[in-house]
Amino acid sequence: MCQQVLTARENQILLLVADGLGNKDIADHLSLSRYTVECHIKHIYRKLAVSSRTRAIHAARERGLLK
Repeated sequence: MCQQVLTARENQILLLVADGLGNKDIADHLSLSRYTVECHIKHIYRKLAVSSRTRAIHAARERGLLK
């Protein structure tokens, strides 16, 4: 299985998701639009082969992307 690497921005957003922030809070924190954050999260889901925030966090922890 080919594992895709998350970009620096995707890693940053994933950390904020893991901290419990919603898309609007992440957008405000990073000075991005909510749409941009949603696109990054979709890419994270695709790369981690998951369909929810909880599963993304779990998959990232299993792969050593989050502690």
